[in-house]
Amino acid sequence: MNASQPRPARLTVGVVGAGRVGPALAASLRLAGHRPVAVSGVSDASVRRAAELLPDVPLVPPAQVLERADLVLLTVPDDVLPGLVQGLAETGAVRPGQLLVHTSGRYGTAVLDPARRAGALPLALHPVMTFTGTAVDVQRLAGCSFGVTAPEELRLAAEALVIEMGGEPEWIDEAARPLYHAALALGANYLVTLVAQSMELLRTAGVGAPDRMLGPLLGAALDNALRSGDAALTGPVARGDAGTVAAHIAELRKHAPAAVAGYLAMARTTADRALANGLLKPELAEDLLGVLADGAAGGSAGQGGQEGPEGAEGAEGDSGR
Repeated sequence: MNASQPRPARLTVGVVGAGRVGPALAASLRLAGHRPVAVSGVSDASVRRAAELLPDVPLVPPAQVLERADLVLLTVPDDVLPGLVQGLAETGAVRPGQLLVHTSGRYGTAVLDPARRAGALPLALHPVMTFTGTAVDVQRLAGCSFGVTAPEELRLAAEALVIEMGGEPEWIDEAARPLYHAALALGANYLVTLVAQSMELLRTAGVGAPDRMLGPLLGAALDNALRSGDAALTGPVARGDAGTVAAHIAELRKHAPAAVAGYLAMARTTADRALANGLLKPELAEDLLGVLADGAAGGSAGQGGQEGPEGAEGAEGDSGR
């Protein structure tokens, strides 16, 4: 069969939870020759995503998805997953020999135990990617890492599915899943928070296009960090410029008090890592850590005891408006 010929469908695919992830994975499996046959979703956004990424695939209740599909993607929020699996197993919706795949980073395959006892084949395939809910997500899966956890006898099957979606499988032991997921949240989710906060502060400082200003800087910083780790640390904390850090804290306290706690926490962590790696000289670290301690103390005291976390949050809200 040459490349121009259609590939025969090998598995029927269903999606329970038409959020941002499920339709994209099903669409990529379709490109690999599998056949999406059913999808479930409740919200208007879910219906739109399913229509865009899986046109002509019927929208049905979850039990009917399992009835029609050989491979079922459970792409629901982490906190919903255990109850969903339990409910599907108790109602007899799970079929023996059915591949049941969840995409949660937090869980391994133990969360699928009720379905496994009903005869399902459990896989945990977590794409290490942020999703938009649009067709661009299918393209982004090319070269995307997947955290893979499965029973040993299903490991090759799990890795093969990831490769068919264009991804790169990375084996994660069951016990390591929570730590693995925490690491990803720390690196990706909180990065968004830091960047958004930085853009807000730049706007307050009068910068008209903070995204254009930050783009090259953050791109270079990310590249350096991925290449060199802690050796890529720069800036006033790594240099031990206590006076500059003190000025930062004073300005943040004036213009965005709610940002002070995060700045101090990241500065302390950065100082620890810079010290441990020999970037921050011990003789400079003493003054720097003193400034950070003073900054923390200043954030917890105030007139009438009102300048705590609640007071700071309100002040930033006023500034933002």
